[in-house]
Amino acid sequence: MQCVYAPTEVEKRKMRFLYQQSGIKQRYSVIADYSRAIQEWKFYPQSEGLEPFPSLEQRMAVYNKKAPLLSVDAARNCLDGILHHKEITHLITVSCTGMSAPGLDLQMVELMDLDKTIFRTSVNFMGCYAAIHAMKIADAICKSNAKAKVLIVSTELCTLHFQHEGTMDNITSSLLFGDGSAAILMTGEENNSKGIYIDNFHSEIIPKGKRDMAWELSSSGFLMTLSGYVPDLIEEDFAKVVERSLEKENINVSDITHWCIHPGGKRILEAIQKSLSIEKQKLHFSYDVLQEYGNLSSAAILFVLKNMMCQKKEIKKLFGAAFGPGLTVETFTAHT
Repeated sequence: MQCVYAPTEVEKRKMRFLYQQSGIKQRYSVIADYSRAIQEWKFYPQSEGLEPFPSLEQRMAVYNKKAPLLSVDAARNCLDGILHHKEITHLITVSCTGMSAPGLDLQMVELMDLDKTIFRTSVNFMGCYAAIHAMKIADAICKSNAKAKVLIVSTELCTLHFQHEGTMDNITSSLLFGDGSAAILMTGEENNSKGIYIDNFHSEIIPKGKRDMAWELSSSGFLMTLSGYVPDLIEEDFAKVVERSLEKENINVSDITHWCIHPGGKRILEAIQKSLSIEKQKLHFSYDVLQEYGNLSSAAILFVLKNMMCQKKEIKKLFGAAFGPGLTVETFTAHT
């Protein structure tokens, strides 16, 4: 990234400053070029300007090779010691960084030898809030079928979509996003495994931010729009969204013991703090994921949720939220 966006020493210093201010220590990518010297690059051309720049077809070829393997690893990690893969009745795959048909869901069925009669669906191109949307679908399935065992797998290979034009959107995207996969199992029956109980879901659209967060296709990959106005919108409106969500359960902000917030970026988390008038420590799970992995799009909130569920403390009341194109806010509440 620095080689492309910062050709001079002055610009390199600016880039280093941005990195230092991002709250991100490291990220992961399926493309090894990002951690190699230019002469060792395999995906990007070893030429000035990275020309010929990788096409969308080349990026999707990498996605179709890497995404199924990461997804299967995440699924097996989720199911280990809890459920045999043949018991899965429903599969929901989530991604906004790659699409094909046959797609990720069928690839997982084949690689994991899942039942060929399994109910499957995909949540595609909905952005960072998509995992909560998938949870909402799984919750509806479980409420209609007590024997349902729904596996949700969210896999995002954001670094496939690096763009070489030095626009603020491209620099911001390249600075924030990383690759990752996460899975969650939702069932209609109680079991003895440690988990959480979903209480409610709530979704709102903030129309005035419709063009401030966008994700579009291009011949050279997917193009992200993430304006600097997004944190301001969230700071202005998030507390109101939370209040309307909690009204359904006749509770208020003071009843929330755990905040499971999508780590979209340092400024977004700071905007949440200001909007809710809470201290930074309340969002430490989100800050930790941001620091260790960056923004993983839809998979990120499942990383935060896993860290919360792995702690030994009781979760009396959890509030989860993620943001995406629209500007859409998806939320849920839960407890142990």
